[in-house]
Amino acid sequence: MNSIKRGVTTAVIIFGLIHFIPFAQAQQPIDFTDCAAGTSYLLSDAKEFMVAVFDMKGISRSNLESKVFDNMTFHHAGVVRIVGGKWTVYGYTKYMDSDGDFVIFEINEVGPPMEGNWQFLYGTGKWKGIKGSGRHSHTTGGRPIAPGTTQSCSRNVGTFELPK
Repeated sequence: MNSIKRGVTTAVIIFGLIHFIPFAQAQQPIDFTDCAAGTSYLLSDAKEFMVAVFDMKGISRSNLESKVFDNMTFHHAGVVRIVGGKWTVYGYTKYMDSDGDFVIFEINEVGPPMEGNWQFLYGTGKWKGIKGSGRHSHTTGGRPIAPGTTQSCSRNVGTFELPK
């Protein structure tokens, strides 16, 4: 009887470990760089209180071997407020993969330097149920090539998980 109990206990433990391994591995790293170009316009150009709206489009490149988010196109829109030289940005981004599945991502940042947080809000297709968050930072920004435009690159590092 003892060997049967031990065998059952061992089987239960092995089943439990196998069953919970996917949950332990569900959270994955994400690290990608976005480069975009777009337009912006001022809602308020008062020196002491500036507000601008931006609309940018671009492509992401993964910095990881897994290539998560590599070559996803994106549309980023938001609002920038500048008061006393301090910037505050609120934005939303739609990232779309080659299959047409997409995620929606929210960014809040302050600066300079421009840094902040992001989180996934929604996903479709293979991204349905995505959860995750991380840090966002601007890596470069060039002089506008034409009036009313903006060009920049940023990096997003964090983790995500998909439901099993």
